[in-house]
Amino acid sequence: MLYLGIDGGGTGCRAAIADAHGRILGRGSGGPANINSDPQGATVSILAAATAAMVEAGARPRDLCAVLGLAGGGMAQTAAAMQARLPFAQSRVVNDAVTATRGALGRADGILLAVGTGSVLAVQRDGRLRQYGGRGFLMGDEGSGAVLGRTLLGLAMRAGDGFAPDTPLLAGIRDEFGGFEGIIAFGNRATPAEFATLAPRLTGSDDPAARLILDEAAVQLSSAIGVLQDGQRLPVVCTGGLGPVYEARLQGDWPVRPALGDGVDGALSLARDGAAP
Repeated sequence: MLYLGIDGGGTGCRAAIADAHGRILGRGSGGPANINSDPQGATVSILAAATAAMVEAGARPRDLCAVLGLAGGGMAQTAAAMQARLPFAQSRVVNDAVTATRGALGRADGILLAVGTGSVLAVQRDGRLRQYGGRGFLMGDEGSGAVLGRTLLGLAMRAGDGFAPDTPLLAGIRDEFGGFEGIIAFGNRATPAEFATLAPRLTGSDDPAARLILDEAAVQLSSAIGVLQDGQRLPVVCTGGLGPVYEARLQGDWPVRPALGDGVDGALSLARDGAAP
């Protein structure tokens, strides 16, 4: 038996195949893999990533015990529907926070903050894992790339109305999108991943509006971590595309540590041991 680990989120999907000793035999990648917001597109991305890994490893679907950590995988019906589509000998679909936590913390106690297109928090204590947040762009995902992009556009319009201080960044956004109507039109059709493409405007900027948005997001996430600490000072690991941004801002609040591995490592670990995290 070989082991397939897949890590899929709102931006992309990565796969790896390993043998029983953990030696990587093949890798692959695909497009966005949020099984809640786009289950059909996620299926295409997952199979593309898995197929590339199988070609490199010389493996077949029936050879594989697979664990897939996917955005949206915490929803039972959605996960079951995806699992039914998969051709592997054994398949288990979990939320990407589960595999990210195993990869980042191993089996040690700690808190994971995973922030990319979306965001999620997880706490691991005494071998038990609990996930918080990760409820999607419309209902949560605080501090995520998608929410940062949406916040930037909203602030640009508020500043244009005179309800907030205007800055070069905000004025430039209004010009780029063709004013309020262009921003609204974009918001009506944009996916979370498209909103998230605006996040680098903030992370790479000294503009006062950029600093304000990021600082407010960091305070919100730090407060959530404080609740999850429950009086302790567990190590905090920040992962995802925006992980380094929040890592720098949280250093003074909590004991921030580097991740041991990534979501693919976590998925492979779960696939190999066959145990719940």
